[in-house]
Amino acid sequence: MESIHYQKRGWDLDPDERWQNIVWTFLQVLCRVDVMQRRDRLVQKVFNDTVHHLYDEYRHAWDHAKHEIATDPEEITALAGLVEGIDFAGIERREAQEIEVKRLREHAQAGRISEADFLLLVGTRVYGKSIADYASEAGLGYHVAKKRRQRAEAVIRRFEEGKR
Repeated sequence: MESIHYQKRGWDLDPDERWQNIVWTFLQVLCRVDVMQRRDRLVQKVFNDTVHHLYDEYRHAWDHAKHEIATDPEEITALAGLVEGIDFAGIERREAQEIEVKRLREHAQAGRISEADFLLLVGTRVYGKSIADYASEAGLGYHVAKKRRQRAEAVIRRFEEGKR
């Protein structure tokens, strides 16, 4: 193990870390050796497997390090100063949209409105798309889309008023 520690000093500049990795790999190799099948050259087998598995561990760390980008701490501090305030209004708007989509989804799942009606309501009421834009995207006429939305809203309104 001392020989491996000396020979592979270029793999890890921290000698304590390198020694820890060697010992751990050595112990793992010892646990895997089957002395019943390997009666001769056992020391050579343990040595070679230790070096091989140690290299695999370091290669994994080296590959991981290739994907990391080192950045100067001063640059990070400068970039952090450019961050504007948090958009609380936008967060609240998205939360309200999620609640409304969930409410409309429940009506669609209950069969009160169709999937097409659900998409029409979500697009025009929740996300603010105009009926004309939605109708052209869906391949519908403007008046057809408008009437469909009115009917779906009426069904939902009757159901929710009846629940009260």
